[in-house]
Amino acid sequence: MERTPLTVAVTGATGTQGGAAARALLAAGHRVRALTRRPDAADDLRELGAEVVEADFDQPASLDRAFTGADAVFLVTTPFGTDLDTEIRHGVDAIDAAVRAGVGHIVFTSATNADRGTGIPHFDSKWVVEKHLADATDAWTVIAPAAFMDNVAGGWASRSLRQGKYSLPLSPGTPLKLIAAADIGAFAALVIGRRKEFLKQRVDIASDERTGKEMARTLGAVLGRAIEYDSASVKDVAQYSTDLAAMFDYFERVGMDVDITRLRTDYPEVGWHSFADWAAKTLS
Repeated sequence: MERTPLTVAVTGATGTQGGAAARALLAAGHRVRALTRRPDAADDLRELGAEVVEADFDQPASLDRAFTGADAVFLVTTPFGTDLDTEIRHGVDAIDAAVRAGVGHIVFTSATNADRGTGIPHFDSKWVVEKHLADATDAWTVIAPAAFMDNVAGGWASRSLRQGKYSLPLSPGTPLKLIAAADIGAFAALVIGRRKEFLKQRVDIASDERTGKEMARTLGAVLGRAIEYDSASVKDVAQYSTDLAAMFDYFERVGMDVDITRLRTDYPEVGWHSFADWAAKTLS
């Protein structure tokens, strides 16, 4: 039995999570409104069939227009590039705009265990947004991803790999819960397509768990050269980001609590990536 296509407004559509969600929703046959401040940066989504809409979190009226007539909204927020207060304001304003527009389902992507008082600033800010969402409507779902595999492919991690090292501020044997952006998008599409099953549910998601040493070994196998694991210091990270330092300190001391086995068993259609699968597909 075919499912009725939904109209889904996707915020942050040119970003990592929003882009993955938009692609997964299009692949599932839904109509996607790809919201972005820079429509010229969304040509790839337009070619896939998305309607690209100019919208800005700092202009709530643009969100009102973008959300009108949408069946669902995929909402992603970030403090990076702004600050925590701005992230909260953006999240609250977007939720309020979606409620005003009568959207039937708001799916907010948060962070694993953000509801557990982690003390990580950008987790705690997302928890504030989560609470506002639950207060504003019953038509909500929160998905909460673990650490992004995709971070390995860019920035400081990519530069480190070119030097024959993979560096994380974690002890070599500390396991880290991981997820590919594609899996976040696929799970979001599943949640939106199965709205009743996920209403008023919060789901922490990850697809693999690997230590830094195991990740380095996998990266070496994929890249065809030796990659040494470098256990960096959280104190060094704190010099440029106390937020990220708090996050890695939490990962070291507490860790993320996600039932990966259950997720893979209950939702096999997501196509959950192992770290090795993701690395082979992305880096080779």
